[in-house]
Amino acid sequence: QVQLVESGGGLVQAGGSLRLSCAASGSIFRINAMVWYRQAPGKQRELVAGISSGGMTNYADSVKGRFTISRDNVKNTVYLQMNSLKPEDTAVYYCNADLIPTGRGDWTSYWGQGTQVTVSL
Repeated sequence: QVQLVESGGGLVQAGGSLRLSCAASGSIFRINAMVWYRQAPGKQRELVAGISSGGMTNYADSVKGRFTISRDNVKNTVYLQMNSLKPEDTAVYYCNADLIPTGRGDWTSYWGQGTQVTVSL
């Protein structure tokens, strides 16, 4: 069974850094885009950063220049390096991946369980 498992969240002071990881496990044939989303209390889930299988990236305007997304296609893992964190970055961060499980022929979207990031003043 395919799973996405995030790690690396925590509490950090404003200006600090965190690195999130999301590992896809299970029997996987192919992974396409891998994307980080976040959801703050009382707000809708928003896209933070995405990366294609070929390494093309896109970012929300609010994180450009501060966050960097990368991936390791051998480990089926996506990372989010977050620098110069601000209190408004506080949210639950979710990993999403479009992938084809082994033995199936269709793309399916999978979500991780989320990891809390809290940035204090």
